Amino acid sequence: MKTTIASVILLMLSGCVMAQKSQAFSTESDGANITWDSTTTYDFGNVKKGTSVTATFEFTNNGNAPLVVSNVKGSCGCTSVEYPQQPVSPGAKGSVKAIFNASSIGAFNKAVTVTANISSKTVILNIKGQVVE
Repeated sequence: MKTTIASVILLMLSGCVMAQKSQAFSTESDGANITWDSTTTYDFGNVKKGTSVTATFEFTNNGNAPLVVSNVKGSCGCTSVEYPQQPVSPGAKGSVKAIFNASSIGAFNKAVTVTANISSKTVILNIKGQVVE
């Protein structure tokens, strides 16, 4: 009798666990999904000191909900950003621009952090190059 009761309880618990797993799987596939059209690293090569250069990172929302880019921030004051202020509809394209002000000679490698309503919450874009005279 104890074996039968224990078996029934175990069967009920395993059914609850399986139901939770399938529910978690279905919610992960919902929402916005960002796919970058090319690389997430842009190499400017040599950049003349005193100039500004712009990297444009284009993306597509491959999800089934609007993509909201809530914040984009450069890793230092020498990098400014532009990004969509309105939600990007499913299937639509958008872009993030990183504008680097080449004020100091030498190599640079800067990060641009994109925060959005995607499963990973953030994406890191990179710009790099060499500032020359």
